[in-house]
Amino acid sequence: MKEKQQGILFIILAGFFFASMSFFVRLSGDLPTMEKAFFRNAVAVLVAAFMLARTKEGFHVQKGSWPDLLMRSFCGTVGLICNFYAVDHMNIADANILNKLSPFFAILMSYFILKEKANKVEWACVAVAFIGAVFVVKPAFNMQFVNAMIGVTGGLGAGIAYTFVRKLGKKGERGPIIVMVFSTFSCLCTVPFLISEFQPMKAVQLLCLLMAGVSAAGGQIFITKAYTKAPAKEISVFDYTQVLFAALLGFVFFGQIPDWMSLVGYLIIIGSAIFKWNYLRKE
Repeated sequence: MKEKQQGILFIILAGFFFASMSFFVRLSGDLPTMEKAFFRNAVAVLVAAFMLARTKEGFHVQKGSWPDLLMRSFCGTVGLICNFYAVDHMNIADANILNKLSPFFAILMSYFILKEKANKVEWACVAVAFIGAVFVVKPAFNMQFVNAMIGVTGGLGAGIAYTFVRKLGKKGERGPIIVMVFSTFSCLCTVPFLISEFQPMKAVQLLCLLMAGVSAAGGQIFITKAYTKAPAKEISVFDYTQVLFAALLGFVFFGQIPDWMSLVGYLIIIGSAIFKWNYLRKE
């Protein structure tokens, strides 16, 4: 299978796992965001460590990778916390579509970080996508607007993080190393909040958070594999399957139905992504 086809398959699998993560985070109920973030990353650390322990290279990190690993981890942690907050306070499909602004942010940041230049059509698609985001955000002087902007910030953090994933992949850094460093960094950042705001959990809540962690580990592994196989501009459109998975889970289990403005926003953002992908494919 060609690397681009592998990248497409991996990114669709990542979409399913990340949608499942959002579902389990929401299903875990009224727990502090930082507590949810800690357990989600703790599971990912164990999964990545197990994978690395079985390789010949073990936990070896490529020379010169640490600055990029730390930047990926910082931006990814900010994106993760903002996304979890949005999932807890919004329709999960809305939260996911705002997080899926990340490929457009990745195109923007790739110009500065990787010196990968986009053309006028690509920049126009980025602009159209942000117009679509306005429909989902619904600017107003209320908490829902604040929640939505936190969701947008989550997409920004994820977009920058994925740009550094691409940079690390070009250097030859292994996916499990990227996942483990990010997850360990996130755990360390959330520990102080976990201690100060810890809320006892019921068994079913703990199970949900563990399942969120397993889903997140799967999502991280496949998204990392995807972006190390092919450039973001070639495969990022398939990342939007996550929104479809999230909408289906939200409807079936929570009875969530996006309003007409959100649906218009979905169509604009996903339509822009499909147009951009098709244009680049023809080019």
